[in-house]
Amino acid sequence: MTDLEYLDHAEALLSRVEACCDRFNDETDADIDNQRVGGMVTLTFANCSQIIVNLQKPLQEVWMAARAGGYHYKFDGARWIDTKGHGEFFGHLSRCASEQAGMALDFSV
Repeated sequence: MTDLEYLDHAEALLSRVEACCDRFNDETDADIDNQRVGGMVTLTFANCSQIIVNLQKPLQEVWMAARAGGYHYKFDGARWIDTKGHGEFFGHLSRCASEQAGMALDFSV
């Protein structure tokens, strides 16, 4: 994958994360503050816990840090897959965010 292709896919991922947070805030009591600075989005939950998603351009990866740990994802042509077998990015983000928010949040849709 070229650097430009990576950036296109990675930017789409970050935009989707932001759009989902906006949707959750509109439709639920989740109260997620999402802040984007360059290639990093920080989600801050009502309990002050955070999830940080950031681009790792030299490695063509997306990294996520949550209470559950740190994860690295590579694009397989269709999805962002964890490099150590923890699954697909949006499914994993849904589980981590649901745990930290104390309510079901589905980033996969």
